[in-house]
Amino acid sequence: MTDKILVLTTAGSETEAGKIAHALVERRLAACVNILPKVKSVYRWEERIEESEEWLLVIKTDQKLFTKVGDSIKELHSYELPECICVTIDGGSADYLKWIGESVD
Repeated sequence: MTDKILVLTTAGSETEAGKIAHALVERRLAACVNILPKVKSVYRWEERIEESEEWLLVIKTDQKLFTKVGDSIKELHSYELPECICVTIDGGSADYLKWIGESVD
């Protein structure tokens, strides 16, 4: 297991996804953010089943920054309750994991 994580969130537009991604990298809270376009989300919200087209952000960062990443997502996001899920990275290329660590504060 490593101290590196993936954080997942979604955004309602490509513009918003880009804004969040750029802010996280500029703030050195993420080494890299992948934006996957037009994922279809089906979810329960306020007792109704909803369906939306969203952009998925895959954020590469360090475990120690998870709270700051989550706070930034809340600050930058238009959703009332934005997704913020942490997935641990159990292994990977040593050089890539080192790069993540060097790219964040």
